[in-house]
Amino acid sequence: MTVTTGAPIEITSPEQFTSIMESDLNRVTLLNFWASWAEPCKQMNEIVVEIAAKNPQIAVLNVEAEAQPDVSESFDIDSVPSFVLLRGHTLLSRISGANASALRAAVASYASAPHSSARIVAGGAASSTTAAPRAAPSTYAPSTAVGPSSGPATGSVGQHSLDEDVPVETEEEIEERCKALMKRSKLLVLMKGSPDRPRCGFSQKTVNLLREQAVEFDHYDILEDEGVRQGMKKLNDWPTFPQIIVNGELIGGLDILKASLSHSIGVLHAPLLIQL
Repeated sequence: MTVTTGAPIEITSPEQFTSIMESDLNRVTLLNFWASWAEPCKQMNEIVVEIAAKNPQIAVLNVEAEAQPDVSESFDIDSVPSFVLLRGHTLLSRISGANASALRAAVASYASAPHSSARIVAGGAASSTTAAPRAAPSTYAPSTAVGPSSGPATGSVGQHSLDEDVPVETEEEIEERCKALMKRSKLLVLMKGSPDRPRCGFSQKTVNLLREQAVEFDHYDILEDEGVRQGMKKLNDWPTFPQIIVNGELIGGLDILKASLSHSIGVLHAPLLIQL
């Protein structure tokens, strides 16, 4: 697939994304994950246009996170705006938040750098990969002190010991636990974080919508329970979060919730929903 550089390319399908990524494995690519409802994305989208114009040697892909859940989930996008820099299938850097200086510094660091098969990870270690684009192994927090010569933004990465004595659940046990959890409340939001401290923009938007309508709801933080996180994806055949559970059944995610909220009467309504 021929990629025209110098301007952002809007991603409209996972197939288009894969085709572009596989067209040149030596090219640096900037992925801009954004959402129309997130105000910081508007400013950063303008910065991305500027970066694309100044760096025609790289490919800049705009990915509307909600519209392309498969692509977003493959990179484990927890919030918007988020940015991922790749060279072919190799992760170079990952930046979360509306940090224009960090983004410019990361692009400047890699856009003109010679090709390397090393993937930079926390602590400066490097490893090579020939795998297809996938979720980055760590999340880099936005730096507040990144300048033009500071290099790409990085942050702390949580470490998990392989020696921890963690009980292993069977798939059947996880499925039963997930089914019981779904029946716990009339309306359950499976989200990242808590209502008072959401850990992704999509979860925050979901909480805001429900609170605006004075809808009572229960929540479960899937970031604290990897078994439930993966089990709910499989059980509900729904790859992203938040997931909205009504009377024990999945009705969808944030997009379905927005379409199902009646601002005139202030209650949930739709053929698949039971009024609260």
